[in-house]
Amino acid sequence: MKNTLFYKYVKIINPARLQSSLLKLSKSLNLRGKLLITEEGINGCVSGSAANITKFQKALTKDKRFQDMLFKDTGAATHTFDKMFVRVRKEIITSHFPSSMHDAAPYVEPKELKAWLDKKDNLLMVDARNDYESKIGKFHNALTPNLKTFRDWPNVVRQIPDKKQKIVTYCTGGIRCEKASAYLRKKGYKNVYQLHGGILQYGRECGNAYWEGKCFVFDQRGAVDIDPENQSKPITICIYCRSPCAKYHNCALESCDKRFIACPECAQQFDNCCSKKCRNKKSACYSPFARRTNQLSIFV
Repeated sequence: MKNTLFYKYVKIINPARLQSSLLKLSKSLNLRGKLLITEEGINGCVSGSAANITKFQKALTKDKRFQDMLFKDTGAATHTFDKMFVRVRKEIITSHFPSSMHDAAPYVEPKELKAWLDKKDNLLMVDARNDYESKIGKFHNALTPNLKTFRDWPNVVRQIPDKKQKIVTYCTGGIRCEKASAYLRKKGYKNVYQLHGGILQYGRECGNAYWEGKCFVFDQRGAVDIDPENQSKPITICIYCRSPCAKYHNCALESCDKRFIACPECAQQFDNCCSKKCRNKKSACYSPFARRTNQLSIFV
């Protein structure tokens, strides 16, 4: 099985027509995942057999609009999604801040970036992902802002005082850096680059040099090693047993739903809850007595 991540900013006149054809293609190949189509481009992540992923990529790149699409492939034991969704949206990555793709920074290729890092160039690596993503994996000495959603990127820019500083933005596959780097340049930053293909492409070409931890992914795997040949040690620990771990869970108590890191053994022991308090509340909600006397606590 294989998972492939891709995007392309390109003018799409009729997103609904493309939505219909890609849904039909995906289902014919037994793919699962998510595709977002807008007038500004396409963003997708799908899983399937290696052969069918290749067929999908070949079919997509026959379209002149997508012929230079860069696919970031990673291995998977099974499907990484439950279903196949193809949606039409206003943006392929939600930003809500002004940016033009004409202002996007030039690419730095992975091997060129590694050469800069080898030479210890005076550059600032800036993570354009959410804080829970950078928590489990990041480039060494990178700026990892307290970014709750990508919409908050303008607040990150205010943390970078030197507009002449050499800056390289990075994210999982590159899509967020297109808009992030464009916003930086619009605000007067003169020496900005974006990592072409993102973290996953860097891992394929350069391994895990200068990388720490795991790479968060928005599918059932949760996190992956960026170097197919070499596993990276987790930089986070289980909240219960304190052993190295990079596995995220959402608290099983619906009223909490907090994201937390726990090893599989502890997650099972604490009923997939983020604390003993939540585990006890969940147990009380689902006890036979609670179901008889206060069913609203279960379903509301």
